[in-house]
Amino acid sequence: MPAIKEVFEQGNGILHLAPTWVPRGFNEPGKRLRLHPDDYYALGMDRGGICERWLGSLAKALNGPKTGENEGMSYVLEDEETKTLRLFKDYVDELGAELIGASLMERYGTWPTFAKLYDYDKPLFHHLHLTEEKANKIGMHGKPEAYYFPPQYNCSYLGRMPLTYFGFDPSTTKEQVMKCLEDYDKKDTRITELSRAYRIQLGTGWYTPAGVIHAPASLVTFEPQWNSDVNTIMENVTMGEVNPHNLLTDCAPEEEKNDLEAIFNQIDWEESTRPDYKETYFRVPKLKNESEEAVEKWVAYANDWVAAKEVTVLPGKEYVLTDQACYCALVVQGHGAFGAFECEAPELVRYGDITGDEFFVSETAAKNGVKIKNTSTYQPLVILQNFANNNVEVPKTV
Repeated sequence: MPAIKEVFEQGNGILHLAPTWVPRGFNEPGKRLRLHPDDYYALGMDRGGICERWLGSLAKALNGPKTGENEGMSYVLEDEETKTLRLFKDYVDELGAELIGASLMERYGTWPTFAKLYDYDKPLFHHLHLTEEKANKIGMHGKPEAYYFPPQYNCSYLGRMPLTYFGFDPSTTKEQVMKCLEDYDKKDTRITELSRAYRIQLGTGWYTPAGVIHAPASLVTFEPQWNSDVNTIMENVTMGEVNPHNLLTDCAPEEEKNDLEAIFNQIDWEESTRPDYKETYFRVPKLKNESEEAVEKWVAYANDWVAAKEVTVLPGKEYVLTDQACYCALVVQGHGAFGAFECEAPELVRYGDITGDEFFVSETAAKNGVKIKNTSTYQPLVILQNFANNNVEVPKTV
């Protein structure tokens, strides 16, 4: 295998990542991830369908007893001819600040975030992600997250329910929610009757703090998030699918698994019942830069954890993309060159194939600028970038 430092230098500080597919035993695949139709159950029917692709990930999926040793973790393509792969985590561990920058290394000792594309045909269950404080009780990190809805992955089908429930209506009482938890194993509690639904707009996004209960819509979603996979599912029936009791308690400490009061207290009640929830957490794109060559827009911003940007390089143009922090990049439309690499958005991918759409850019390479060339005469080259919380250019306010 080539040395990590050698691969890093050959790419001029940019790493080419292979696709990381994640199955789930709940819901159904929306089949919009550009994976071959024969491959959505490539890990076995008992594992469920592939509903997610994780990007620049050091996190292992929480997928039950049959979870693979490195399931959910990204790999670097080290040699195009031999298809040699090595864990992205090994690169972060060995290169440290040379890859992710001094600020992230000093504060977290690692790349603390990742992004995913998730693709479910039905909406997800009403659930929450633990705050850092609650997650630390089970040796994990909290999971604040942002959403962006790329038109390129949603242009033909929005799934069965393109509405997201966020929090609870401000008129909801704690007693009403506690009653739903008490009846989790008795009847369909219809907990979303206590919530508020918003129709999703393509090309926009939301921020969801840890501790806020939510039931995401059935669109393909680009989700920058903190480096964790912890959740508590408080809806027991979702579009006819029964969610077993363990999904309510899996992320509770052993001493709290039978304590409904403790599980209820995972909810950030103030944020979940915020009257101005949309005004606070809905995100329209914010223009960063526009020229004859390209357009840059912030699509996730104004939070303390994650950020994301959409970059569009116009047909036949070259553009030097400059940023102040390391990031993972995903090509969602078009083809061309990304630094020293050929890049293209895939149309159809077999499980196990390499694609040319995912890259990790070191902090130095980002600051020096990545030359991007759109080799199409007709269509734009569109790239999504996800950052941690150390990019000083990210807008602080809505």
